[in-house]
Amino acid sequence: MEWFLKVVRDNYANFDGRARRKEYWMFALFNAIIATILTILGLMSTTFSYINVLVSLALLLPALAVGVRRLHDINKSGWVLLIGIIPLLNIYLIYLFCLEGDKGPNEYGQDPKADENDNPFADQNPFGHIPPPPPSERGNNDPFAPHNS
Repeated sequence: MEWFLKVVRDNYANFDGRARRKEYWMFALFNAIIATILTILGLMSTTFSYINVLVSLALLLPALAVGVRRLHDINKSGWVLLIGIIPLLNIYLIYLFCLEGDKGPNEYGQDPKADENDNPFADQNPFGHIPPPPPSERGNNDPFAPHNS
């Protein structure tokens, strides 16, 4: 839910920058859940049909913005979003949304996963501190090393 709120509250009409996969897909998931609930309620009462239309219109701009920022994350122009209106080519757009974003900065901004791309466990050993064996016990596993026979 926090990713949905991040898009709606913090980046309502922000077409600049980059959005990671998780941000896009969580927004899409909660958007679909809200639309489904309001559609079911709309079948029961026309009041909910009007509410569904208003909510859909209110979420149209953030949906476009997060889509454009998601394309920016894979270093594509936001205009590629227009492929979605062409039948069968919209499958390619879904494929693009599933791709992992560029590591590091690109033309559209800094990597939104920059702090996660670094390995947080690089300096930790899950087995505790185990000293390496002395050189005489290591042996030589190199098959191309010269043998002293």
